[in-house]
Amino acid sequence: MPYPLNPAFTATEAPPVMEARRWLDGVTHPKDRPLINVSQAAPVESPPLALRQAIAEAALNDPNAHLYGPVLGLPALREEIALQWSRVYGGAIAPAEVAITQGCNQAFTAIMATLAGPGDAVILPTPWYFNHKMWLDMTGVTAVPLDTGPTLIPSAEAAAALITPRTRAIVLVSPNNPGGVEYPAETLAAFRDLARAHGLALILDETYRDFDSRTGAPHDLFADPDWPDVFIQLYSFSKAYRLTGHRVGAIAASPARLAEVEKFLDTVAICPGQLGQIAALWGMRNLAQWVAGERDEILARRQAMVAGFATLPGWRLLGCGAYFAYAEHPFTIASDILCRRLVGEASILMLPGTMFQPEGSAAGRRQLRIAFANIGVPGITELFRRLRSFAP
Repeated sequence: MPYPLNPAFTATEAPPVMEARRWLDGVTHPKDRPLINVSQAAPVESPPLALRQAIAEAALNDPNAHLYGPVLGLPALREEIALQWSRVYGGAIAPAEVAITQGCNQAFTAIMATLAGPGDAVILPTPWYFNHKMWLDMTGVTAVPLDTGPTLIPSAEAAAALITPRTRAIVLVSPNNPGGVEYPAETLAAFRDLARAHGLALILDETYRDFDSRTGAPHDLFADPDWPDVFIQLYSFSKAYRLTGHRVGAIAASPARLAEVEKFLDTVAICPGQLGQIAALWGMRNLAQWVAGERDEILARRQAMVAGFATLPGWRLLGCGAYFAYAEHPFTIASDILCRRLVGEASILMLPGTMFQPEGSAAGRRQLRIAFANIGVPGITELFRRLRSFAP
């Protein structure tokens, strides 16, 4: 008899990006039509040379870079985050209210492990970030979908109707993955007030904060002197500094919450990688101007995406920002079938809305996500040329 398998895992969908990559198996693309891969939201270029040199210097000359470190992260990095975040957001954040994780996905799983268990519920706006949904499924927590409608902006009033005695948290992502929309500060404040009124946690994933098109702080949640009682922020260094392979994320939460997070992190990874943390700290102290240039480039690509959709008859752009465009297609076939056909017939790899919506969702059949961070304006131009020529 085969050994047992956790039924919660068998009920969890396969990783969507890995599934989409398998669509490429056995497909040959013409030399004059190379693959355009807009399936994954991650920079593919190396970090800037100066940052790579800082990593190499630490690897060669810092003995501590190869040892276990504190479970909640390097004190110097926690202090730098607290200092910079306090200044940017106009609030008061202490180093003891910051923890470092192995990427933002681990930040989410660590926080959620302290909040919810089997039978509990967490509200996720749809379209949702599929890894958030997968973790809830694997741990027996019910993901309660909150429809965001044609604007992709969630409503606190609509969320209030979904709260039950089993609800533990509300999760928001802004700028949004997959929708690309930037949530107004008023929306985030309304969700904070809702969570506080019901004794819930408000989790805000700001992985793509560095590419927000707005100037100034995107919200004032940290300006609330009692923010640790209700608010938890998640962040990633992967995008701003091209450190995806080094896995460095961060949590801002109350010291009491982080004491519980420490139990999870010590069990799962003992500590975050030292070289990645050293790189993140060096980047925070030295690369502000470089990151501003990266933001300008992403905003230029965003503008090209918006212009491109204006040339696609029947298509509807629902949201565009940070690394993402989220749109409705005009065809009668479902988006998962459409995306598979685009691989072979147009050499385009993108993700269908069915990967970001509840099973059976009619909206998911019409929607798809384009992650444009890895293609420049010429690549975006070619992408739309192929989409205009495609006829299912």
